[in-house]
Amino acid sequence: MAKIDDFRTMTVDQLDDELLRLKKEQFNLRFQKATGQLENTSRVRQVRRDIARVKTVAQTKRAAAGTK
Repeated sequence: MAKIDDFRTMTVDQLDDELLRLKKEQFNLRFQKATGQLENTSRVRQVRRDIARVKTVAQTKRAAAGTK
């Protein structure tokens, strides 16, 4: 699980790339869960929260860039 400070140091493009990576991981975790292969069930929650963190920081950065 990444800290929100790690995301704050990234650029908006890097955040978009990270969001894409996390969404792919989330898809793979859901697929593993459906097939019964998922061992670390807490990772689903961690990824979901990281996605929310990335979206929050990206939106904040976009809003700040728009006001300048």
